[in-house]
Amino acid sequence: MAISGRFFYLALAALVPIIALPGALTWVLALSVLALVVVFDLILAASPRKVALRRTLPTGVRLGEASSAVLHLANESRRPMRAHVKDGWQPSAGAVNALQRVIIRSGERAALTIDLTPSRRGDLLTHHVSIRSFGPLGMAARQSTVKAPGTLRVLPPFHSKRHLPSKLRKLRELDGKAAVQIRGAGTEFDSLRDYVRGDDVRSIDWRATARRRDVVVRTWRPERDRRVVIVLDSSRTSAARIDDETALDTGIEASLLLAVLAERGGDRVSLIAYDRRVRAKVSSTGKGNMLNAMVQALAPLEPELIELNTQAVAGAVRSVTAHRALVVLVTSLDAGAAEEGLIPLVTSLAQKHVVVVAAVRDPAVDQARLDRSSTTSTYRAAAAEHALNRRAAITAVVKQAGVEVVDAAPLDLPPQLADMYIRLKAAGRL
Repeated sequence: MAISGRFFYLALAALVPIIALPGALTWVLALSVLALVVVFDLILAASPRKVALRRTLPTGVRLGEASSAVLHLANESRRPMRAHVKDGWQPSAGAVNALQRVIIRSGERAALTIDLTPSRRGDLLTHHVSIRSFGPLGMAARQSTVKAPGTLRVLPPFHSKRHLPSKLRKLRELDGKAAVQIRGAGTEFDSLRDYVRGDDVRSIDWRATARRRDVVVRTWRPERDRRVVIVLDSSRTSAARIDDETALDTGIEASLLLAVLAERGGDRVSLIAYDRRVRAKVSSTGKGNMLNAMVQALAPLEPELIELNTQAVAGAVRSVTAHRALVVLVTSLDAGAAEEGLIPLVTSLAQKHVVVVAAVRDPAVDQARLDRSSTTSTYRAAAAEHALNRRAAITAVVKQAGVEVVDAAPLDLPPQLADMYIRLKAAGRL
């Protein structure tokens, strides 16, 4: 039971004339009347347990976008309900009007719209709804917490989608040049034409020659459906915060842009989120929209505070394809992680595949390297210089193994990784 403070003081003010009379009996009478009024008001309050609840939630919302959840209430009691209803969303859901006042007559329904602006990616939860039902005088109330679980999936924002039109335009220009300049090379059949002097006799189609009674050769074009395997590191190094997000969030943005670009370029794309086991796995060979499947799979992904099992990454790639592929490893170039496992991993992968290492670079380290305004800043600049030198040394070792490296700030990593894919395709390395 709860007593409304505002109406309590109003009732107390109404009893002042009685209290002003002399004698202890007057006080007893006044308090008894007040107690009877409160009990009477409480009895007339509708029971909050006789409220049927139902939720309507969106299937998914992108991080930072506003959405709404609808809470449907049905008053199954015989009395009208005057209540305060609070939906118990976790703080990161950004529920700005979780507490609302509602009046529902007996046997009627009401719908409350809760405005949500999520501030964190993943599955956001609400477990219960608190209902405080007041009596007609508003002096007392019944309160109950009703279990009403709900889950809102907050998807990655995919801000790097704005780079997609320009990258697709470059890719289409590249495909047009390849069709003109490389026609006749490759292993994918294109068409038949008459034999001319200088053609490779191994390209003669003898069946077509017999039918037409003239020598006919086959023409070929480069294969388009190459394999692209993206391995997203979800181990402890992905938990590092750079600018306003984790390294994992930046890796997700880069992976989404590359996957959509490669798929629209005619390649078969697979994405694996991995640390010591597979956390998410999506492939373009499946039916349906790959982008939607990727954002749904990556939405609940969180960094795991464990080391990356680099020895098992090659096996995860083999589980996707046994053929030569472009393997993009989205991970960290930190000294400890690289020297212990990254360099041997990419060296072994480069023997069979085209390998690209994509890593996010902290702009704060580059800024600290230039600041020598005080003694503390000078020491900080020395530490930043040392970290950058070790990072450059690791990059040089990785490149010596024939591996490409994309090392960029959070906003630059997705477009630069897409440009690397286009350059490799233009060079015929895919």
